[in-house]
Amino acid sequence: CLVGSSSPDAKLWPYFQDGLRRIDYVLTYNVQMPQSTHKQSSKSCLCCRFKREPKIPPAHEDPELAAQEQRLDYHADDQRLRREEFEENLREMGLEMEKEEGTKLPGVGFLKIHAPWDVLCREAEFMKLKMPTTKVYCLESYQKVNMFLQKVTAPLQPKVGENQTENEKHLSYPFSREKQHLFDLSDRNSFFDSKTRSSIVSMSPLRKLFCLPSQGRFKTQLHSLCISAMLYEWMLNWCSRMYLILVLSLQILYEQWASYSIFYKYQPIGLVRKYFGEKVGLYFAWLGVYTQMLIPAAIVGVIVFLYGCATVDNNIPSMEVCDERNNITMCPMCDRACSYWKLVTACGTARASHLFDNAATVFFAIFMALWATMFMEHWKRRQMRLNYVWDMTSFEDGEAENVKLTCRDRMPAYMTIITMMIFVTLAIVFGVVLYRVSIMTALHMSSTPTFRTNIRATVKTTAAIINLIIIIIMDEVYGAIARWLTIMEVPKTDKSFEERLIFKTFILKFANAFTPIVYLAFFRGRIIGRPGKYLYVMGSYRMEECAHAGCLMELCIQLCITMLGKQLIQNNLFEIGVPKLKKMLRQRKIDKNHQEELNRTLHRHEKDHFLGPFVGLNPEYMEMIIQFGMVTLFVASFPLAPLFALLNNVIEIRLDAKKFVTELRRPIAVRAKDIGIWYTLLRGISKVAVIVNAFVISFTSDFIPRLVYQHMYSPDGTLHGFVNHTLSYFNVSHFQPGTEPMVPMHLGYKVDVCRYKDYRDPPWSDTPYEFSREFWAILAARLAFVIVFQNVVMLMSDFVDWLIPDIPKDISIQIHKERNLVVELFMKQERGKKYRNTVRDPSPQPLRSNYQYHAVSSLGTK
Repeated sequence: CLVGSSSPDAKLWPYFQDGLRRIDYVLTYNVQMPQSTHKQSSKSCLCCRFKREPKIPPAHEDPELAAQEQRLDYHADDQRLRREEFEENLREMGLEMEKEEGTKLPGVGFLKIHAPWDVLCREAEFMKLKMPTTKVYCLESYQKVNMFLQKVTAPLQPKVGENQTENEKHLSYPFSREKQHLFDLSDRNSFFDSKTRSSIVSMSPLRKLFCLPSQGRFKTQLHSLCISAMLYEWMLNWCSRMYLILVLSLQILYEQWASYSIFYKYQPIGLVRKYFGEKVGLYFAWLGVYTQMLIPAAIVGVIVFLYGCATVDNNIPSMEVCDERNNITMCPMCDRACSYWKLVTACGTARASHLFDNAATVFFAIFMALWATMFMEHWKRRQMRLNYVWDMTSFEDGEAENVKLTCRDRMPAYMTIITMMIFVTLAIVFGVVLYRVSIMTALHMSSTPTFRTNIRATVKTTAAIINLIIIIIMDEVYGAIARWLTIMEVPKTDKSFEERLIFKTFILKFANAFTPIVYLAFFRGRIIGRPGKYLYVMGSYRMEECAHAGCLMELCIQLCITMLGKQLIQNNLFEIGVPKLKKMLRQRKIDKNHQEELNRTLHRHEKDHFLGPFVGLNPEYMEMIIQFGMVTLFVASFPLAPLFALLNNVIEIRLDAKKFVTELRRPIAVRAKDIGIWYTLLRGISKVAVIVNAFVISFTSDFIPRLVYQHMYSPDGTLHGFVNHTLSYFNVSHFQPGTEPMVPMHLGYKVDVCRYKDYRDPPWSDTPYEFSREFWAILAARLAFVIVFQNVVMLMSDFVDWLIPDIPKDISIQIHKERNLVVELFMKQERGKKYRNTVRDPSPQPLRSNYQYHAVSSLGTK
């Protein structure tokens, strides 16, 4: 697709028909011709119709068809008049245009826009674009360290010609028409590059026309114009130097960025920024930093998992569970259909739980909290370095809301979100709970004794898959609802609209993804009651309880399936399959022979009309933010989460790169100096993760009960007898009528007393089935651990945040040096002006100065 066009007017590209004015921007729109006109649009078709179709007299015309044609004509004329008005407004802004309608693509019109030099200078000054001056200065950096790092990382660098450390840099300054002498204007055609010219046209004149406050006239005009795409200069003339740079940049990006074979190399962020703009460049830079920081987290997570594998055979609690000599009989897990069971049958679950619930879990939770802080600090430093290299250190977003909405205006939308989220989330969780309970009861009633040992694993896995399907479906629903609610608020600027949309979408999708996980971690198995006095839902269904080893294993399964499913199905499969399917459907509408002919004759911007539209970076950020939550919030229960995230992101970077290069139209080059509200969300998640992991370790795992037993109740200071300590006694004669097992002799002997996991007094005590002293001691220890863990980890995180400066030292020195050089440059220019004025008019003017002095003094006296 990078070969020059063979069309007769290919020599004119990327210029207008006069061959002088260069195309900076292209708008496309649908040309809707009336049906009566469309019948006469082709001479051949007209002749065929005259021969084959008899002319119907006006008296016999269908009145409904005539009215429909009249409506179509009126609609087409209205759109044409609005387009003409819009084009006239563009001319008033100083832009020059050339129109192309239906020459090669029927029903599609192209409006080519050229920004003259005066318009570019005016808008560049208004946007405060920093442009390179004639002043060149040397960079002060650690040369030896940089050379060493460059040699070490040479195999990982992409071959884009930008890897060499530059020792010189042009001093940049906001462009000003009055100070054009400061800038190198020897070649005006290349002073504003392609990205800058397109950004100037799109962000200034067009945006002003679309947002003029004239009773919403141009706001509705934006829709009535039927603008289907905003394309940029994909030019097809190999004689143009600017086009050659663009084509080579795209080819390099395809080979050195959008290829899966170079997954181990760094990204050419500088080239990405030059082609797509700062906002896209910052996203891929952030994704690269996040992926790099996942490497140590994945390594430590694998070590923690391997530690659990290595110590599982020496774990005393799991050994006691698997010891058949203990002969512990457990109470039924459901009413009537379930019978008594041996604790030894939970041997596999107990051993598997130790893989994720061991002493290294606490260490890993502390490490991940510090890792999140290190990641945030590393990104701030990386972002500041990119701002300096890209001359964005003094950039300020000019968008500001003129009229801010009050709380009364915002309340309906936020109340709608909260109410909807509560009801939908509770309904989903309640539905999955009913599924687990009913399916487990049904399987116990219909299954053979040999299959009953696998019932719990079957129910857990299928319930997790159902949760995943619901999450994927509801993500799309929540995204549409969040956009609708944001539109109802009527934000005044694009930035305000985007931030509000992001916030609402994040709340809904975050709750959608993590509500089932929160239920498993903190609610399941805690509101079930006890044997003889269970809590019931829907009349006869008991609230589900955890396995003997706790709910941590089920939490791990839910996290694993949700994380892998969202990454493989929602993120990767949908991102690959959906664009391919849409492209295939678009190509099927065109005949193959006609398509080959079009590929030979169409220009680049005409081919890009068939590419998918760029919908923004919010979906890309959102999936990474949800993944960041999976990695940090419940990492104490799933230490392999960083590894899965790392493997996914390695593919995600190249997948997104290929999508940007080959599947999507070139987006608007938007300037930005940070990632905006996404950084605030990341920081909030990292703070909440400390609290969540503290509660997971304290209440979901058995870490605190083991610690309390070992130091307070164990006779020898070990965990021997811990399993028996966690089990309470129940007299089977105290079952409520109609809840006892239908087959009480299932184990081959009569059961008088069964055991259940809880800290309650035995039936022969003065307070039967009440919470024991051990329960309150463990509860106090759990709460104390949460307080200590939260404060210690947050204190350590704040210390790391304070210890690492936000701005690298060399960048801080360079910024200070640039400020001094700017002052020096202006002083030099002023001295040059004074010298030139003295040469032109060397006569002194003491009387004029004296007169001015006396005039001011006289004025002050009055």
